[in-house]
Amino acid sequence: LAKELTLNGPIPSGACMTVASLERGFLLSDFKLAVVTETELTGRYRTRRNSRLRRSSDIRIFEDLSVGDHVVHEHHGIARFGGLTTRTLGGSNRDYLILEYRGTDRLYLPTDQIESIRPYSSGEKPTLSRMGGADWERSKTKVRSAVSEVADELVALYKERMTTEGRAFNEDTPWQRELEQSFPYQETEDQIKVIKEVKNDMERSAPMDRLICGDVGFGKTEIAVRAAFKAVQDGFQVAILVPTTLLAQQHLETFRSRFAAYPVRVEMLSRFLDSRDVRRVVRGLADGSVDVVIGTHRLLSDDVKYLQLGLLIVDEEQRFGVKHKEEIRRLKNKVDVLTLTATPIPRTLQQSLVGIRDTSKIETPPQDRLPIKTFINQFSWVDIKNKINLELKRGGQIYFVHNEIENMPFIVDKISGLFPKSVVKGAHGQMPSGPLEKTVLGFFNKKVDVLVCTTIIESGLDVKNANTIIVNNAQSFGLSQLYQIRGRVGRGSRQAYCYLCVPQKTRLLPDAYQRLKSMEYYTSLGSGYDVA
Repeated sequence: LAKELTLNGPIPSGACMTVASLERGFLLSDFKLAVVTETELTGRYRTRRNSRLRRSSDIRIFEDLSVGDHVVHEHHGIARFGGLTTRTLGGSNRDYLILEYRGTDRLYLPTDQIESIRPYSSGEKPTLSRMGGADWERSKTKVRSAVSEVADELVALYKERMTTEGRAFNEDTPWQRELEQSFPYQETEDQIKVIKEVKNDMERSAPMDRLICGDVGFGKTEIAVRAAFKAVQDGFQVAILVPTTLLAQQHLETFRSRFAAYPVRVEMLSRFLDSRDVRRVVRGLADGSVDVVIGTHRLLSDDVKYLQLGLLIVDEEQRFGVKHKEEIRRLKNKVDVLTLTATPIPRTLQQSLVGIRDTSKIETPPQDRLPIKTFINQFSWVDIKNKINLELKRGGQIYFVHNEIENMPFIVDKISGLFPKSVVKGAHGQMPSGPLEKTVLGFFNKKVDVLVCTTIIESGLDVKNANTIIVNNAQSFGLSQLYQIRGRVGRGSRQAYCYLCVPQKTRLLPDAYQRLKSMEYYTSLGSGYDVA
């Protein structure tokens, strides 16, 4: 058909070619061409049997490939995509993908065999393979061995958890139902579904290991509150592990507020506490007088012992390093584990997808929640002044994320000079605990208008009056970081804005560009899972 069109005139601008079946024919008068299908000629419908069905992922690969992209052929290894070409073999024309290997090696791959290649997904620039060489086979053998070790480890861990006799918690008490009815908001459908799944897991004898994936502000904390209360009702202690002192402080206030009417002792372990208070909390955990403890990696220290730990809740697992995860695994033995995250790390996500961990998704946003409008801008103080001024005029507060501690005082002074009637404060993780706590609480209580801060606010701050966030040098942040940082705003019913600022006349690396474009693209409510 394409050949006929070309013979009769140029193909119209904007037209594209595709391969598909036709139910009935059609006329192209301008080209003096009639297309008649086999069914119209014979009156018979033929069932097409195709042993190699084209998957939608193969079509996506074809559409997304650009000249210069790296691909991986299952038999020949890593190559550079050199474009498409048409070659005549045996009197017929066929389209081929050009794959360029090391040296002058070239492979002409028929387009109907595209399922044999995949895009090269690592961020690093790869070394091209040599066709027919043994290096690709050695690489595959090495990877198979490593994958086998990880698989054995995961299967052994899963088997151990499934065969371990854990604690089967009792059904809900009247106090449990009373606590849940005191929740000041209307639960979403997803929240109700996930709460049921968590309770069912806790009431089984096998230890729970469930991942809850829900966007920032979608109600994961309330699920943790109810699970913790259920464990305490059965006489067990609960440990809640969080990545930052600010998130620990936020959770402490939330849990104490929700449990205020009940005889439940909630404590915190973080650097906000002096040594005397730390010793008091540690003693309380050992003798069982502390029911719920919320803390940073301090909870993983050797001196922290529990009288009867029944539930471990891990908030934002992707923020913990390898060493801390090993300590978490040690704590996991024979206790129920609940993991909360907005953007799970690939390994955690994979464990959930293949069934090694149970997963629950909260996709329904709270009522009146609006998507955060996200923009990528070149940095300009005039522009920054306008954005801050717009938020202040509507009585709101602003985050200004600047991840360089050494010149943070300059930023604070600059914004203070632009807005002399506003309160501008700086906050970072190296500040003494007293001033840091005072500054953050001042922002909570609307006594601070602009908070200049590092990624210390990435998790934990829930200030509904703060609905503009400006991220300086956004190209230097990771994707998960950017997503979490953006989640600090838009937690109420007011329209929120996120501005990702990059230096003027700066050439972005491809990875940084893709991260920023992803943030600009994934703005819909509940898109954290898609980002992951």
